[in-house]
Amino acid sequence: MNRQTASRVLAAGLVLAAVCRAAGEEAPAPKRAAPALFALCMDTHDSRKRTLAEQAALLKELGYDGAGHLWLDNVPERLRTLDAAGLRLFQIYVNVNIAPGKPPHDARLADVLPLLKGRGTMLALLVNGLPPSDPAGDARAAEVIGRIADMARAQDVHVALYPHAGFWLARVADALRVAKKIDRPNVGVLFNLCHWLKENDEKNLRPLLASAMPHLLAVTLHGADKAEEVCAGKGNWIQPLGDGSFDVAGLLRMLKDLGYAGPVGLQCYGLGGDARDHLARSMAEWRRLCGSLYGPP
Repeated sequence: MNRQTASRVLAAGLVLAAVCRAAGEEAPAPKRAAPALFALCMDTHDSRKRTLAEQAALLKELGYDGAGHLWLDNVPERLRTLDAAGLRLFQIYVNVNIAPGKPPHDARLADVLPLLKGRGTMLALLVNGLPPSDPAGDARAAEVIGRIADMARAQDVHVALYPHAGFWLARVADALRVAKKIDRPNVGVLFNLCHWLKENDEKNLRPLLASAMPHLLAVTLHGADKAEEVCAGKGNWIQPLGDGSFDVAGLLRMLKDLGYAGPVGLQCYGLGGDARDHLARSMAEWRRLCGSLYGPP
């Protein structure tokens, strides 16, 4: 074998060895994108009393992906203003009453749902009318929410059950129980940090999230003190991201590890002053958290 032939054989062997090594190695996992972040209740205590158009412009400027909307007033205007800013309406919050003899929901829902078709907007249902967590209300809730879900499904809209402390649907476990009884493909649950804190059960957070994952449509969070402090009246409840003793980074890490890929809502209810201030602070912290968990955007 002459020198030229030997060089060719050596080169071919090196290439073959590289191919074999590559075949034996797993391809790197694709990079996970950070969740979309939208703001909710950012207007309820805003000292500037911004219009819907001004809210959309502010959210766009600060880097939010969209907004949530309380109740059924002004939905067309909310959609127009978010569209104009290139943002998305992620959720509309709707009260549901399962008390006997009471109207189950705002009658305007039938007119609003067609406006949401193809937008990826979900309904978030707050369910009241009976004592908190009373399973005697399950059948009525399944009937009422099942009808809403069927109306929503016709418009490709999902329905998330929103646990709210003090309401009949008070806990994440209530939402999971009811969602399973309704058994519709467009019905799931929402993990709501502010109301979950009132359950005062931080040690079981990961098992709770794991059990919710097959049904988890959305998550809302914010800065907060730990559940024990909040329930004892010694801690601050809803705060901008970055404030408080509760480990928001740990919550986001759990969600990432469990494979959660849905949107995240920033709960702003009760935060006074100029909304720009707390929204900007929270966005800065959100970017820091996501940079740590997901890497640069």
